[in-house]
Amino acid sequence: MDISKASRYCRTIIFVVSQYFIGNKPVVERTLAAALVNGHVLFEDHPGLGKTLLAKTFARVIGCNFTRIQFTPDLLPSDIIGTKVWRMKLETFELVKGPIFTNILLADEINRAPPKTQAALLEAMEERQVTIEGVTYKLEEPFFVLATQNPLEYEGTYPLPEAQLDRFLLRLSTGYPTPENLIKILKSRLKWGKDDPTSDIKPVIFKSDFLELQRTVEHDIYIDDAILEYIAKIIETIRTNPRVEAGPSPRGALALMKLSKALALIRGRDFVIPDDVKTFTVPALAHRIILKTEYVLEGLRPEDIVKEAIARVPVPKEVMKNE
Repeated sequence: MDISKASRYCRTIIFVVSQYFIGNKPVVERTLAAALVNGHVLFEDHPGLGKTLLAKTFARVIGCNFTRIQFTPDLLPSDIIGTKVWRMKLETFELVKGPIFTNILLADEINRAPPKTQAALLEAMEERQVTIEGVTYKLEEPFFVLATQNPLEYEGTYPLPEAQLDRFLLRLSTGYPTPENLIKILKSRLKWGKDDPTSDIKPVIFKSDFLELQRTVEHDIYIDDAILEYIAKIIETIRTNPRVEAGPSPRGALALMKLSKALALIRGRDFVIPDDVKTFTVPALAHRIILKTEYVLEGLRPEDIVKEAIARVPVPKEVMKNE
């Protein structure tokens, strides 16, 4: 797929999703960038800001199979990945696949499930496969998780472990709408005639087209060595900060590289520029940073560390375009 056609597809996806998730096009763009590289996204913000609506709308617009799991304290791992059931008439065990066998999994309020259940997602998120009673099953492509959680309500919740947080390519915040956008949201609700309009949304591309978009990002977007060095220096600056207990792993650097390539495609380029990297530094790296306790008590946030690193690392002066 040529770059101009791929970019048109991306712009169309963003436009249609933005008709339902109103007023925050950058979040839609970043969600698409993560999806183009099969990356998982964690939406973290206050209740009622449209996190679930965004995830459901996005899944339907790109024409992929979609499953939603409402995470609860009594949810079991088998409720996610499935199990084998004895069929008496056939005298054999039959695999009953769980909802994880899909393209896009919406894990709603993921932090309400206990750690054992959360861990059921780890193998699927990292290796795109699940193991049921010793047998490994590959998941269909594409596969990625869009998860939501409320950071304010701690009663009856289980914080995500670092291992699982690190598997999310991005952590995004939707934020509150402006008064103008709130009016648009209210008018849209009157137009839809119901709270959830996602059942009426038609895909704008087929699954095969989306897979082709992913291949285009992987193989046809050039990233110069100067950009790779820029990413490495950002990671190293964060990791060597004396206020940081643990910095981003190489997975964080890979996340920045992949997302930068995806953003270049969305914006109609076949090469990455430093601004592509800067766009994703905070959402891709902040949740991978653990600060020393004394600085947390002083009110320092991981986002502040990332922004300091961006200010300190020199931007590459020249970036070669792939000929």
